[in-house]
Amino acid sequence: MLKEGIFLGKRYEILERIGSGGMADVYKGKDHKLNRFVAVKVLKSDYRSDEVFIQKFLSEAQAAAGLMHPNVVNVYDVGQDRGLYYMVMELVEGISLKDYIEKKGQLSAKETISISIQMVTGIQAAHNQHIIHRDIKPQNIIISKDGKVKVTDFGIARATTSTNTISTNVMGSVHYTSPEQARGGIVDEKSDIYSAGITMYEMITGHVPFDGDSTVAVAIKHLREEIKSPSEEVPDIPYSLECIIMKCTQKNTTMRYQNCQELINDLKRSLVDPNGNFVNIPGHVGGDATVVMSEDELRRVQDQSYDQDDYDDDDDDDYGDDYDNDYDDDYDDDDYDQSDYDDDDYDDRAYDSRQRRDGKNGRKNGVDPNTRKIMKILLVVAIAVFAIGTIFVIGQAAGMFKSNPKVTDEKGKAQVTVPDILGMTVEEATETLNKKGLGLSIAERAYSDKYEKGEIMEQKTAANKKVDKNTEIQVVVSNGEEILTVAVPDVSGQSESAAQKTLEDANLVVDSESKYDDHIEAGKVISTDPAAGMEVEEGTHVKMYVSMGVEKVEVPQITGITSEEAQAALAAVGLIGGSVTEEYSEEYDAGYVISQGKSAGSKLEKGSAVDYVVSKGSSKVEVPDLYGMTMAEAQQALSDLGLVSGAVTSGGHSDLPEGQVMSQTIAPGSHVDRGTAIDFQTSDGPEVVPIVPSTPDNGGSSGSNNSGSGSTDDKSSSRKTE
Repeated sequence: MLKEGIFLGKRYEILERIGSGGMADVYKGKDHKLNRFVAVKVLKSDYRSDEVFIQKFLSEAQAAAGLMHPNVVNVYDVGQDRGLYYMVMELVEGISLKDYIEKKGQLSAKETISISIQMVTGIQAAHNQHIIHRDIKPQNIIISKDGKVKVTDFGIARATTSTNTISTNVMGSVHYTSPEQARGGIVDEKSDIYSAGITMYEMITGHVPFDGDSTVAVAIKHLREEIKSPSEEVPDIPYSLECIIMKCTQKNTTMRYQNCQELINDLKRSLVDPNGNFVNIPGHVGGDATVVMSEDELRRVQDQSYDQDDYDDDDDDDYGDDYDNDYDDDYDDDDYDQSDYDDDDYDDRAYDSRQRRDGKNGRKNGVDPNTRKIMKILLVVAIAVFAIGTIFVIGQAAGMFKSNPKVTDEKGKAQVTVPDILGMTVEEATETLNKKGLGLSIAERAYSDKYEKGEIMEQKTAANKKVDKNTEIQVVVSNGEEILTVAVPDVSGQSESAAQKTLEDANLVVDSESKYDDHIEAGKVISTDPAAGMEVEEGTHVKMYVSMGVEKVEVPQITGITSEEAQAALAAVGLIGGSVTEEYSEEYDAGYVISQGKSAGSKLEKGSAVDYVVSKGSSKVEVPDLYGMTMAEAQQALSDLGLVSGAVTSGGHSDLPEGQVMSQTIAPGSHVDRGTAIDFQTSDGPEVVPIVPSTPDNGGSSGSNNSGSGSTDDKSSSRKTE
């Protein structure tokens, strides 16, 4: 925690801590160069030793610093000072959307749409600058006191997710992550739209669609399960809003809104036509084409589209009054600790709802009631002064106020004895001296081991001395005991014992805390809080973080889930997928994990790889029917199923054309192992019988005829024998 009054970058004064998140502490600060209040977000010590994260944080924050929009918590500056990495942002006093949902339970349809329009407009402004947020969730949506909705944490969100892994520290974020982000795929504008859809779902129902006992369980639900329609819990939800939420949360990115402008157009139209069938989801039965309304048209009809009792507001945002009044009456500051813009001193009574009440009821006949009140007070004071003056004049004339000094010098001047005012406060000493007709003047202030801060430690005119009346007594006021400061030594990388001695030699009190670190070996110091180089009072407690080495995490059970889901499950606990091999399996369908190299429940260092085997499906295949195929077709059919073409022989003459398969060694429909050889026979085609012409009658002798006939009969007999 930073000490109040220190400066960062020789420009930003730290005034007070107003919030704390998982990665950073947030302070209210003052920019002395531009004379304005700002929010200063300072990274916690856990992240200061991660060089990769630091570089991502700085580069992404610098990119976000160029993004200026009314629906974005604007980033003004980013820098590093004395080992502290900080981001300077717009100071927004308000409430996070997460806290607001928890306070109200669930929001009305009109309120959900109004907040969503502003939220998505802020996201669109970032997308226009080619900045993807990657961590849209209600915790990163701030609602200011005047009802403005602002998106925050662009730089930190992108730096955190740059490695496409899900940390165990982001249990809140995994509820809103897109399927492609959970599996470590490409993240683009449509991923932010998915997260915005989950946020809208939570606004209208009061809870997230997927929940579980671990990040792995939630991530797999985003990959595998379909989101239930919010109408199952909110039967009166407008049909168009239901369709908008369902389109935003499609698993397939091509079925979502392709950009924020499309989503904004449908949200605006939903205000006008709540039950219209105009939301078009690719692959579903579509409705009317989406149209864009002008702002004037929207303002004219939006109050007619919903019941005014549901939501009433004159603001352009259609949101301010509803939030303001509830916040005024019900909100408890103690419940606001989770917001990065927490402010324990925030007084919700000073809300603009009071200004509206004053505007309606506080004036009469054009005169401000405060002015009327001041005029009455001044009149009473004037009368009192006049009365006192009159009494004094009358008394003076009657001799009622004659002076009677106790002591006079030789010239007749009145003198008094100086009282002892040592040890008194300035106020007490002033009162004591005034009773004697003396005044007090502070000559200087100095440190003192004897007198408390603010007490008189010395009076220039000694007690009991006689002085003229109206003399000013000069005094020295104590600043209290002198506070000695020391710069916190840099002990990072030292052994625990050596670092403790170094800090104690600097008159600091050491509190040790062990934690895992991916870069510092076990037993060495990671960092200190306050950070090295910070000026602190001697005797200050300094927390010293000592490395336990790389954190070991529990290997999840990935057998029985798809390869894609296995990658997400490993990433969710900080592990990565290692070597992936494929085998045939009779138990698991193709694409599912058969076994894993490290058993579930075993411990591995974060970042370790886990090998696993994926099923190629059953090793048995059904033998195809090759009858009537050509030899080439038969060989291809066998190859497609993982079988082998065996011996191909001639099967003789048949009714099939030559070359077509007429039989096979293994009957069709049989189940055999992949790689089995199948022999088959091909047809030689139909048998061709030669036709022998009969002998012509040449008129020869009967003997010759008999001889010819005998010859013919012999040939016929010969064919029959054959």
